[in-house]
Amino acid sequence: MHTDGDDAVTVTPCEDGPLLLRGPFRLVAQDGTPIDPGRSTVALCRCGLSSVKPFCDGSHRAGGFRAPSAPDPAP
Repeated sequence: MHTDGDDAVTVTPCEDGPLLLRGPFRLVAQDGTPIDPGRSTVALCRCGLSSVKPFCDGSHRAGGFRAPSAPDPAP
């Protein structure tokens, strides 16, 4: 479902980088404990190399992480 407006949360996979999360999101740990993002736009690690998980610290560059922004083609 797609909605337009201030209440829409967007997740943008960056090519060879993090997931950018924008909008009125709530970030929680697996056990439901709230995680304070500290801002309204955050970059979430998807390479697994960050030292500040779940947030991105740029380690994907040195680690050679590769992933497209678009979905993989259907099989």
